[in-house]
Amino acid sequence: MLHYTTYIHPAAQKWVTFVHGAGGSSSIWYKQVREFKKYFNVVLLDLRGHGSSKPSIADAFQEQYTFDFITNDIIEVIDSLKIEKSHFVGISLGTILIRNLAEKYPERVESMIMGGAIMKLNVRSQILMRLGVLFKSIIPYLWLYKFFAFVIMPNKNHRESRLLFVREAKKLYQAEFIRWFKLTSEINPLLRLFRSAELTIPTLFVMGEEDYLFLPTIKKIVKQHRSSNLLVIENCGHVVNVEQPLIFNEKVITYLSKV
Repeated sequence: MLHYTTYIHPAAQKWVTFVHGAGGSSSIWYKQVREFKKYFNVVLLDLRGHGSSKPSIADAFQEQYTFDFITNDIIEVIDSLKIEKSHFVGISLGTILIRNLAEKYPERVESMIMGGAIMKLNVRSQILMRLGVLFKSIIPYLWLYKFFAFVIMPNKNHRESRLLFVREAKKLYQAEFIRWFKLTSEINPLLRLFRSAELTIPTLFVMGEEDYLFLPTIKKIVKQHRSSNLLVIENCGHVVNVEQPLIFNEKVITYLSKV
C-alpha cells in the first residue's frame, strides 16, 4: 500500500485527500497542511515509487504502469481508512489521476480541486514528450526532468517550484522514472475523454496566469462544462499551491466549505 499521513480533525466529518504530481511527493503540500487541517480531516499520500512509497519487489517486474493501476492505489488507501467519500486536491499530473478516479468511482468523489491541471498536451508538449521517449534510456533521467521542469516553469518566480520538484525527483530510481514516463503513451486518449465527457462533480480549476502550456485548454473546458469553475492566480506559474499558497488556501477552503 502507498505510504500516507493523516490529520484527524476532532469534529469535522469531511475528508480532503491530496494527490501530488509525477516526480513530487506529499511534501509539496507543506504550505497547505496547517490551514486545511483546521477545517477537514486530511490525507497526504505518496504515489507509487515517490516519497516514502518505495518500489516493492513486485514493481521490479512491472514493466509499465497505467493510470487505472495507479488510481487503484489511491482507492486502496481511502478504503483502508474507511473513507466513503472525499474531496480531492491535486497538482499537475495528480489532476489526471483525480479525474480518472472520478471517472471510475464517481461515488467516492465529493469535489475536485485541479491545480495546474493537465487536460491537453499542446504541440510543444507533445514534441517534448517524444524527445523524452527517444532519450529516456540514454540520458540520465534527472537531466530530462530538470529540462521539463524548466520548460513548464521557466520564470524567476517559478524557481521555488522547480527546485522543489527536482529535489523530490532525485529520490526516484531511473527504472521508476521510466515506468512513469511510459504513461505518456496512454495520456492523449485519456485526456480527450476527460475533455469531452463532463461529470456532474463540482470542480474548481486553480491555474496560474503564467501556466502557458495548460491554461488555454482549461479556459475552453470551463466554458463547456457547467460543473466546473476556474480561478486564475496572477503572477503565478504551474505549481499554484507552492507559488501562491495564501491565495490557494483561502480560495480552495472557501470553495470546499460551500460544496
